[in-house]
This record gives sequence, C-alpha cells and structure tokens, in this order.
Amino acid sequence: MLTKEERRAYYDYAAQARDRWISRHGYYHRELTRLIKFSVPEGRSVLEIGCGTGDLLGTLNPSRGVGLDFSPEMIKRAREKYPALTFVEGDAEDLRLDETFDFIVLSDVVGDLTDIWQAFRELRKVVRPDSRVIVTYYNFIWEPLVKLWEKLGLKMPQFYQNWIGREDLANFLDLNGFQVVRSCNRLLLPIGIPILAGLCNRLVAKLPLIRHLCLVDFLVARPTPAAFTETPNTLSVSVIIPTRNEAGNVRGAVEETPVMGSHTELIFVDGDSTDGTVDEIEKYIDKYKGEKDISLIHQVPRGSKEAHTGKMLKLGKGDAVRKGFDAARGDILMILDSDLTVPPADLPKFYAAMAEGRGEFVNGTRLVYQMEKQAMRFLNMVANKVFSVIFTWLLEQRIKDTLCGTKVLFKRDYEAIKANRAYFGDFDPFGDF
Repeated sequence: MLTKEERRAYYDYAAQARDRWISRHGYYHRELTRLIKFSVPEGRSVLEIGCGTGDLLGTLNPSRGVGLDFSPEMIKRAREKYPALTFVEGDAEDLRLDETFDFIVLSDVVGDLTDIWQAFRELRKVVRPDSRVIVTYYNFIWEPLVKLWEKLGLKMPQFYQNWIGREDLANFLDLNGFQVVRSCNRLLLPIGIPILAGLCNRLVAKLPLIRHLCLVDFLVARPTPAAFTETPNTLSVSVIIPTRNEAGNVRGAVEETPVMGSHTELIFVDGDSTDGTVDEIEKYIDKYKGEKDISLIHQVPRGSKEAHTGKMLKLGKGDAVRKGFDAARGDILMILDSDLTVPPADLPKFYAAMAEGRGEFVNGTRLVYQMEKQAMRFLNMVANKVFSVIFTWLLEQRIKDTLCGTKVLFKRDYEAIKANRAYFGDFDPFGDF
C-alpha cells in the first residue's frame, strides 16, 4: 500500500488532468452531483473532504463552503476556480478545523484513506447533533471493470484502493457514533447513452436484486449522542500474546502496544520457542521494568519432556490463550497474534468499541483494506471466506474474517464461557501450533 506522501505526490501530478477527466466522464459526475444535491439543500454550510478541484462543492451552492484535500496542487486549482469558497490543505485523518457544518461530504474518497476508522472518528470534531454525513463510493463488485477501464485509459488511473462495501462503511460509522439513516445504490449504467442511461438509472436500477449491481454506494448518517462523548478510561486491559518462535516480533509487540484505559498489561504465553523468543521477552521485561506491566507464562515447563513429545502441537494456541486469560487481571481481554498481522497500534480502536458500549465481543478482520500481494495465500483466503460464510449462517450475525487472531471480550464474559466449557468441549482443532 502506498504511503500518504506517495499518494499526495501522485494527486499533485494528477491535478493538471483532473478537470479533463471529469469532463470526459461528465454523465457520471453530473448524476453523482444530482444524487448528493438531493440530500444537501442550497444555502447550508458544507465541508467536503477530498474536494479535488472543487467542482462538487461549487455546485452545491453552500452559504459557507469549505473544501479539504491533502494535495496542495488540487487546492491551488480549486481556489482559482471558486474564489468565493474556502479551500484548505489538510488530512482527513487529522482534521484541524475549529467550526462545525450542516453537511459533511466524502465523495469517492474513502478508497484513498489509509485509516477509515480514524477519518470517521475525526468527523466528531466538525458535526453538530443535526449535522448529516454523506458518503459515496464505488460498489466493490465493480472493481474488476473499473481496473480494466484504467488499463484501457478510459478512467483516471488510481493506485491501491480500499474497496469497501456498504456494510463495512456503515460499521465504521457506527463504531464512531454515527447512525446510517439512508443507504442505497445508484447508477447501473454510468455512461450517458441517450434514453438507455435514463431508463436503466431511473427505473431498472431500483428493482430488487438489480439495485445491488449499481456502481455507486450512497449513505447518509447522523451523529448519535455517542459522537459527542469521550471514550471512558476507567477499564483496565490485558493483552494476551501467544508466541512460538517469534523472536523478531517481540520488540514490536512491546513498544507498539499503546497504553489503554486505566492500566494495560502485556502477557506473553510462550509455546517452548527455540529461536530465542523467551530471551527477547525477558530482555524487554527488564528494559521496561517500572514503565510497562509485562509478564511471561510458559505454556509447558521449559525443557520438560512435554515440550518435545508433540504435546505442544496438541495443546495449540487455544491452550495458550486460556492460560493467558486465566492469569489476566484486566477488565478487557485482548488477543494479539505475535506475527503482528494486526498492528498493535490498532488496539485502541478495539478498546473504544468495548468501552463505548459498541459491542461485548469484537472480532478483528484483515479483509477490509486492500491487501499487499502474497499477504495471505490464495487457499488461506478461500478457506477464510468459506468459514466466514458458514459462521455468518450459523451465528446469524455477519463474520468477515474468522481466522483473524485479534479478538476482544470482557473478562467477566470469559469467566461465563469458561464455566460452560464442559458443554462445548476442551479442544482446539485450529491451533496455530
């Protein structure tokens, strides 16, 4: 995935051709503008995040219009075209505006965000109780066709995009205190073919099932009271880190895991590592003594016969997690896989979901943002998606990534699960080791 600096450099370069691309695909942009204008009355205050060269904001005719973009060149051109509006260079994931707006618009921008959760979190700074947030983005089922258009030179090329579905966008909004009040799909035919385009987009696109094939996902959300409250810091956290031959990741687990809530403890549970993992853990326990609460549990006694008779394979990760949970003192229990496929810096998002009452069990997922090539082997990806479908059907609740190791729950709920373990059985068929 490209860094923000690389994306900024690209969009600075692309700014010179931006208006030409908009003109070339005028029908799509006119229809998108018409859709947004239906929800944004003229004469209201509007903040557009990812404003580009300012055409959408200018068309909305706001009483107070502010456009924000991280590309200096885009902002320069927007100011030249619409001098009556305000355009500022800034980061959607770190808003530095000291005013609120009636409407906040993010049109075709979430695909470029490196942290959608953080961007939606920042919206809390610029909304009032009666504000509305409008989000549009491409329907993910169009990804192959959109990429083909780019290769054929029929669409402005873009780098890695987050192909986010409406359910994921709604979930991101909900986690940050926003309730979706309208959600729909539009534009079945994004090309302005006379008569046919109107027929498809005004009539056929609204038919059951067919509407899910439209190009544009459209959401309108409103802030709930949760958007105006601070995350409680009264709960303590225990981060359980099962390890086996992960010496190279110990430092990252220790130094990149932030303090959460009233107290954060790190509990490493080692499965008889042979690569120096234990030595690394002990080194960082000594290094941060008095600063960080770090402890080490051995899944089986070091050097014992159990460690060399295949028992470790039988015990698996599940046993390591249970040993860590039993030793934990925190109100909230978190599992952090020692391969750090979920960055430790993301753990506060899990804490916020729990502390703010957004959930009682939070399951991580690696299948929202664009993955680097080879980040997950093909068969693993297929199996993961199959498991997700099965578990979603069984639990009657959407599960996106069953194989993600990062899971968070309350200690009290774990104790209840533990008390009923005899009913489910004490085994771990999917243990990592």
